[in-house]
Amino acid sequence: MSPSPSPPSSSRPRILFLGDDIQYCPEIYKRLQSQFDVIHPPPPDLRRPAFLQHLRDGTWGEFQAIMRPSWHTGGEMGRWDQELIELLPQGVKVSASAGAGYDWVDVSCLAEHGILYCNGAGASTEAVGDMALYHIISVFRNMTWSALAARSMDPTQFQDAHHTLPSQASNPRSHTLGIVGLGNIGFAVAQKAHAAFGMKILYHDIVRKPAEQESAVRATFYPGLEDMLRRTDCLLLATPSTFSGRPFLTKDILALLPRGARFVNVARGSLVDEDALAEALESGDLAAAGLDVHAHEPNVSARLARMRNVTMTCHNGGGAVETGVGFEQLAMENVERVLNGREALTGVNGHLMMPNGHEGHEQVHHATNGGS
Repeated sequence: MSPSPSPPSSSRPRILFLGDDIQYCPEIYKRLQSQFDVIHPPPPDLRRPAFLQHLRDGTWGEFQAIMRPSWHTGGEMGRWDQELIELLPQGVKVSASAGAGYDWVDVSCLAEHGILYCNGAGASTEAVGDMALYHIISVFRNMTWSALAARSMDPTQFQDAHHTLPSQASNPRSHTLGIVGLGNIGFAVAQKAHAAFGMKILYHDIVRKPAEQESAVRATFYPGLEDMLRRTDCLLLATPSTFSGRPFLTKDILALLPRGARFVNVARGSLVDEDALAEALESGDLAAAGLDVHAHEPNVSARLARMRNVTMTCHNGGGAVETGVGFEQLAMENVERVLNGREALTGVNGHLMMPNGHEGHEQVHHATNGGS
């Protein structure tokens, strides 16, 4: 194992920097280095056993912030659960990470320890919104079936798709898009689907959005999930997963959708009971599904992968250069602002942080199950 660098000796606030070097925003990083000491452990020290031991030993001293600017690295230690969080120095004020989702970190436990968690909300909105639109087109027009038949180089498969597919395809226009979670990403998808396809937007969330936001996409709010599902032609998940990983889309939820409805998931794979989804597709209760995320990544369901009415992508929703730029910028600027006594840009669990360090159960439920 490579030794971790010794913590700097100055009295300036310290940042524990996890993951790869800054790639897109070097000027912001230079600004951070001019104000704070940055500790940047090598990759072997981020693997969970080593990482926990370094925290126990105080290898990196008393740092006040944790920064993970890249989604692809810096998470080698796995889930940020109570075991890990309790080992952090008492002076940690903020943990800022790339990524819009935060199912890998117990934000309630962080709040109990007085640590604000900041995500990369907004940085991936455009890219994930575009990916959702791709999947919406695909589930209505059977794009996977057509693409597979063309790539087979088999004239019989080509002719079958050419002649048979149209009778099973529909235009998205004027169909209802039921969105669970009208946060940044959910609203971006609503804007795109409404503008491009003239889809009718329905949504369910824990908090109703302002009237001007609803009117921008002619959205109809449903406080009751069941009422929305019964009116939904295509269901879109755009809501965070819970730290517990309990699925949202179950057999009972699927049974509430009209027969022949479509389903798209650009949120988290853990939100879906994939066996229940496969059963609904096999029975014809569900016409098609589009999945950018999967329950057991990097492995996908073999059962679903065999279906030509299922479109799959490799969790590439946020996969664009612009997203990487935004993730870096937000992670660094959130840390900078908090350490300088200013309000964070994308704090997630601030409402859970009480003066006495405790939080209410009802607040935790809302924080972990709300819109994206």
